[in-house]
Amino acid sequence: MSGHSKFANIKHKKEKNDAAKGKIFTVIGRELAVAVKAGGPDPANNSRLRDAIAKAKSNNMPNDTIERSIKKAAGNLDAVNYESITYEGYGPNGVAVIVEVLTDNRNRSAANVRSAFTKGGGNMGNSGCVSFMFDEKGQIMIAKDEDKEIDPEELEMAAIEAGAEDITESDEGFEIITAPEDFSAVREALEDAGFTPDEAEVTMIPQTYTTLTDEDDIKKMNKLLDLLDDDDDVKNVYHNWENEA
Repeated sequence: MSGHSKFANIKHKKEKNDAAKGKIFTVIGRELAVAVKAGGPDPANNSRLRDAIAKAKSNNMPNDTIERSIKKAAGNLDAVNYESITYEGYGPNGVAVIVEVLTDNRNRSAANVRSAFTKGGGNMGNSGCVSFMFDEKGQIMIAKDEDKEIDPEELEMAAIEAGAEDITESDEGFEIITAPEDFSAVREALEDAGFTPDEAEVTMIPQTYTTLTDEDDIKKMNKLLDLLDDDDDVKNVYHNWENEA
């Protein structure tokens, strides 16, 4: 998340993912494995797995790859030992950054994340140093498309009935916000009603944003994000920089 151009960010992330599918598929494969270990391989009885599958599909992960990942995890549960760790810190000029990793080597991940902060002109902080500046929310983005007609009233009704907190319409599409615990139900209700999310996840939404004006700070912030993005252990990066290019 960065700034208010949410649909531009989706496009940016999708373009980046297309150029680095191996990385995003690695991360999603780990999420599928952890979900299977937590609740079993049947999506009908495992909402966490359903969410992971939905994320995989929104990132254009082939169905056979998804199925292979689930079967592999189900047949080798003892080998699934990924640990979820969250790091917090500051980018240039005090930009708040949260990094979520899914790793089988805590020491490697900590060293890599710390190095990314240092090379990006920032520094890692203590747990809780910036997370209070974000709200954990379910966020579902549905873009407007010439090839599909969206009835705003129908979408709003489906979302609200399922428990959505807020719905915002822009020229580019719709943003649906939920409480984290209602995210799965709202996403599934929208899909059942025929609305396919372009992005759907439980995320950290900044309460306020930081603008960088110094060119050197902008370069360093981009370097920090690129280094984190290239790390296979990194699952999500959240920050409050408003003007990501």
